[in-house]
Amino acid sequence: MSGGEVAGILVAVFWAILVSFLAVALFRLARTLRAAGELVTRVTEEAVPLLAEAGATVRSAHTQLARVDAIAADVQEVTANASALSSTVSTAFGGPLVKVAAFGYGVRRALGRDRGAAADGGEVIVGGSVGGPAGAPAATARVPAARRGFSARRRKG
Repeated sequence: MSGGEVAGILVAVFWAILVSFLAVALFRLARTLRAAGELVTRVTEEAVPLLAEAGATVRSAHTQLARVDAIAADVQEVTANASALSSTVSTAFGGPLVKVAAFGYGVRRALGRDRGAAADGGEVIVGGSVGGPAGAPAATARVPAARRGFSARRRKG
């Protein structure tokens, strides 16, 4: 055997090994592509119904939002009507009721002032205590009953 024949045999052996590796790689690539195709088919079969359900859900949500919008408009109208009614009632009854209350307050104040002045002599001691401890200075300032105000009558009754 000559050197050229040995080189030819070596090239043929390396060529056979290369073709074998390429055949194995192509076989694995074909198997991977087949699995990917099956995966895409299954995802498509499952995704289409999911998309249909999602569309139905979105349509239902849109319908519900339309109902809520109608309810909100009704509530706004009721609020406006209640405000108008409150304003009308305040205008119609507010003035007369304030006048009646003011009259009643004036009558109570007039009657209470006469009663309070007759009961205690018309004076209130300010600035000290009456009947305090021995040696305590007596209060010298006295305020007329007319200047006592409403709070003094409130404490009595």
